[in-house]
Amino acid sequence: MRHLYVHIPFCPKVCPYCSFYKEASDRNKTQAFLDAVLLELDTFGSAGIQPHTIFFGGGTPSALSTRQLDYLIRGLRDRLDLSALREWTLEMNPATVSEEKAELLLSLGVNRISMGVQAWQSDLLARLGRVHSATQALRSYQILRQAGFRRINLDLIFGIPGQTPAQWQESLLQTINLGPEHISAYCLTYEEDTEFFRQLAIGQLSQDEFQDADLFEMTMDTLTRYGYSQYEISNYALPGEECLHNLAYWSGNDYLGLGPSAFSMVSGHRWQNISNTSSYVEQIERGGNAHSFSESLSLETRLSEKIVFGLRMNQGIAEELLMPWSANVQDLEDAGYLQRRAGTISLSRSGRMVADAIGEVFV
Repeated sequence: MRHLYVHIPFCPKVCPYCSFYKEASDRNKTQAFLDAVLLELDTFGSAGIQPHTIFFGGGTPSALSTRQLDYLIRGLRDRLDLSALREWTLEMNPATVSEEKAELLLSLGVNRISMGVQAWQSDLLARLGRVHSATQALRSYQILRQAGFRRINLDLIFGIPGQTPAQWQESLLQTINLGPEHISAYCLTYEEDTEFFRQLAIGQLSQDEFQDADLFEMTMDTLTRYGYSQYEISNYALPGEECLHNLAYWSGNDYLGLGPSAFSMVSGHRWQNISNTSSYVEQIERGGNAHSFSESLSLETRLSEKIVFGLRMNQGIAEELLMPWSANVQDLEDAGYLQRRAGTISLSRSGRMVADAIGEVFV
């Protein structure tokens, strides 16, 4: 097992657009949760786990206090062989960054930070329900650099209700000027079970898909011009700074997930933990697992998923994997959505604009 994910569900505030499992921070639950995560890891044993990458996602992992992060990370370090570890990422909200926390994380082996800035305009941050300001985001970035972090990702969102192309261009340029090694730029999606989805359904919000497409093209052009390579639909990196953990997902490698709602994939078997922190803790404490579902994937399903995720990466996938869909591939190539080069097939620029629809062809 080379890739480990830990889901931290706690957030300072639940954002209206976020569909990931999360809940408001609750100090009465936190210690039991931390113990449950370590106990869940114990159930797998450490003999076959030698992580190359670890990723703390959420939620907001940095919503944990310095003491709590110290407890969890030391607990993992005591249990795991980290001799082959190359990348340890922790997601942070700018409002929860401090000098003490940054120095602790770096000292314990976390070497990459992913920080959710989302926008640099106060009105857009308020619309997204973010608890940080643009000034806080800038200060937090400076704190991380001063602490010694040399690999930082900044998350941005386009397609925010009311966002103008000029605002998006400003956000891109302000981010570029800071010089992060990695930039993730996502189009806002209206996911079920979110407040934004409800507002869209009743007409309080509207979506302009044509402007979203223009903003996506602006993103590709601007970031590429400044030296960031688009190695996946929504992810851009300076040379050699791609996120190794996410590349493992997209390449179909096995991974182990700990915590409520976390997914795992091991030898063609996939499962997800229950999306409820209290129930997760109770089930782990009883000595069982906390799975909400599990499935064994057929070879056909694994191939389909490898193709769908592989096409999202600019490196593409080997032509031979697409042989069962040769007619579909030819049609998509004739339409200008796919391109061939050196034995691989990848999305063209126009194909990236409709990547989700193209992916459905191979499911």
